[in-house]
Amino acid sequence: MLTVALPKGSLLKDSIRLLQSVGLDFSAFLDSSNRQLTIQEPTGTAKGLLVRATDVPVYVEYGQAQLGIVGYDILREKTPQVAHLLDLGFGHCRLSVAVKGSSNYRRGVELPPHCRVASKFVHCAREYFHSIDLPVEIIPLYGSVELGPITGMSEAIVDLVSTGRTLKENGLIEIELLFESTARLVAHPLSYRLNADGLDGVISQLRETVLSAV
Repeated sequence: MLTVALPKGSLLKDSIRLLQSVGLDFSAFLDSSNRQLTIQEPTGTAKGLLVRATDVPVYVEYGQAQLGIVGYDILREKTPQVAHLLDLGFGHCRLSVAVKGSSNYRRGVELPPHCRVASKFVHCAREYFHSIDLPVEIIPLYGSVELGPITGMSEAIVDLVSTGRTLKENGLIEIELLFESTARLVAHPLSYRLNADGLDGVISQLRETVLSAV
């Protein structure tokens, strides 16, 4: 039976809508009274796992799911061993460097050497600052990263931005774009090569659906 790892949070509704378009109905995950983390869709051809977005590629990499939907930002940060198949075209956001609006910094290279940068995207942040040859101290934060510059703990942050409203309300501005992110379809590499559980057919349908919507 085909198993699909679905991300909790902002990507869930669009992920379920996309899968419904190819006959896989996991809408029970949207029922607020449902506490199940795994369900079988009505036709009995597939099973869904509801997991944290950051865990989707882990379940796929280790073979507990053949397919998964996950943000490109997570793939860049975690670098899992999965097959990247398709840009699904929803979940648009960007990973950016931001600072206090009252600061004098307007580009990443203008930040002082060995300054502190707070981020939950430690790998991506380190990769970016290495690319501009600027030594910084990366402070891992997994809550309200915006508090770094506000409290003076860091000069900057590297964080996901969608509308920019949270930054604006906290007096922060973007000064560099690292990359843009959308939801991606990923697969377990061996399952993909072997077409396990009719994987090719599902992927082809999803690809056709996504491309027709462009």
